[in-house]
Amino acid sequence: MSTNTELKRELGPVMLWGLGVGYVISGMYFGWNLGLPEAGPYGMLLATVMVTIMYVTFTLSYSELACAIPKAGGVFVYADRALGPKLGFLGGVAQIVEFVFAPPAIAAAIGAYLNIKFPDVDTWMFAVGAYVLFTSLNIWGVKLSAIFELVVTVLAVIELLIFAGVTAPHFTFEAFSKNPLPNGWGGAFAAIPFAIWFYLAIEGLANVAEETHNPQRNISIGFGSAIGTLVMLAFLTFFCSVGVNGWETVVFEPGSSEPSDSPLPLAMAHLLGRESFLFTLLINVGLLGLIASFHGIILVAGRATFEFGRVGYAPKFLGRTHPTRKTPAAALILNMLVGFGALMSGRTGDIITMAVFGALTLYLVSMLSLFALRRKEPDLDRPYRAPFYPVIPGVALVLSLVSLVALTYHNHQIALLYGAILTLAFGWFFLVVPKERRQGLHTLGDNDK
Repeated sequence: MSTNTELKRELGPVMLWGLGVGYVISGMYFGWNLGLPEAGPYGMLLATVMVTIMYVTFTLSYSELACAIPKAGGVFVYADRALGPKLGFLGGVAQIVEFVFAPPAIAAAIGAYLNIKFPDVDTWMFAVGAYVLFTSLNIWGVKLSAIFELVVTVLAVIELLIFAGVTAPHFTFEAFSKNPLPNGWGGAFAAIPFAIWFYLAIEGLANVAEETHNPQRNISIGFGSAIGTLVMLAFLTFFCSVGVNGWETVVFEPGSSEPSDSPLPLAMAHLLGRESFLFTLLINVGLLGLIASFHGIILVAGRATFEFGRVGYAPKFLGRTHPTRKTPAAALILNMLVGFGALMSGRTGDIITMAVFGALTLYLVSMLSLFALRRKEPDLDRPYRAPFYPVIPGVALVLSLVSLVALTYHNHQIALLYGAILTLAFGWFFLVVPKERRQGLHTLGDNDK
């Protein structure tokens, strides 16, 4: 393999925990509250429980693939090997959609949080500035990026615990149960994409496997420790936010009918007022939670796009690393430009939903890959195996399918747009990618990758 397609191995288990939690932790700070108008607290709780089961079983299963085949392409590489190049390509495109569309939604929330402190500055300017800053940091180097991610993730976790400590004493079931099912139990299915936002992108840990010391061991440790932390934080944040004064408090600004991207400050402001020290602390440190996910997903998105370029499924320049920094600079910059376009739509909820379409496709393809590899390659070295096989990956597969059906039913227009993206991608695959490369990754020599 030529030197300008190699990635440095610099990550250990603690940094992997920081990345795994950091990719996701912004989902505690915003996004999930957009499901409450559809489902109310009871429906949202049902959706969150189902999604939590899906993610726990998925991570227990996905770790097997990541440890057995530690490649930056993640599901793209696993599916190509297990299911063939077409489904491998589908998994790769879905992965890129997820990781490229999640950051602009988080950037919008960063802008919303900063706009609370600086109301005279347009939120879009903050979002663009964040994109430029953290794309540059990722180009500079993965070790610096991972250290930064670990620090801001720890601070963001501490802030969530402070938030819970302040709000939990004021929790009441009466407040939590206000208008519990505004659209009946069926609203729980409409809330699924926003429940998924609690955990979306944890699978990105697999994409830094090539940059991990002893990935066959450390990747499974990173996945396990990260999902355990996230489950605890998701339920703690959900109950403590909604149970203060009902769900409408964390969805709408006083006097506004527009959903907010800053639910935790709304809950804290109701209790303590906007001039309190703890409210200011939540804005300042809570912003770090958004930055952790924003920065982390930019990192993993660069690896996903890089892998497509490295194998020739996208323009080759995307598969080259920076000559001195050894980071996928071109892929990072292209992803940023796409993010700018998504930001201009101004529709955070729709951007989240698009990212979730990609994520659920990824989960389905990866679980099918796990089953296929168990059958086709029983002797493959598997340092970690999914427990209680085939039950655990089977549960993840079924719940992913149910979630994708529900998501499509409640989001026809975005489903059509997602379908159009897949159609264009496969048009490129069949019309532009050379036939010899469409035969699958196993046909490419090291110099081609």
